[in-house]
Amino acid sequence: MAGPPDQARAAGCAALLALATERPWRQITLRDVAERAGLPLAELYSVASSKEALLADLAARQDTAALATAETPSDDVHDRLFDATMARVEAMQPDRAPLIAIAREASALVLAPHFPRTARAILEAAGVEATSARVIAMTLVWARVAQVWRDDEGALNRTMAEIDQRLKQMRVRLARIGAGF
Repeated sequence: MAGPPDQARAAGCAALLALATERPWRQITLRDVAERAGLPLAELYSVASSKEALLADLAARQDTAALATAETPSDDVHDRLFDATMARVEAMQPDRAPLIAIAREASALVLAPHFPRTARAILEAAGVEATSARVIAMTLVWARVAQVWRDDEGALNRTMAEIDQRLKQMRVRLARIGAGF
């Protein structure tokens, strides 16, 4: 059962997303987030010492969606990776507008640190050992997929095509260096 720290983090994440639709990322402070969440700043700070920490928590929760696909029955690694990557994309959909606003306003230094963790979650969900080379390769795939998703509207056809293409490229490139699957 989620306790008060989990509730404070969840409230902080929700408040951060709400604020991101109202003003630029750099104008949002942790104090603003605490006020919007109805939390004392000290309580929010005890579970997330920055808005970047809240973003990391949100990313981790969305990664869990990719891990939930681990039960996907398929003998084909490509299909499992595709399904796990799409699960991660779909986990972002409810928060699409604020995530896009953050991506457009925040520097790559704010967003990029989350990508290797997401890449590892996708690999693990697909049952692919997360070696260093594979995590790096999947991080590059995820970075491009996230960029395409940001500009893709509607049924996510461009995003799905990008996932398919990048996963095929990743498989070929990893095979060239002996790190394939």
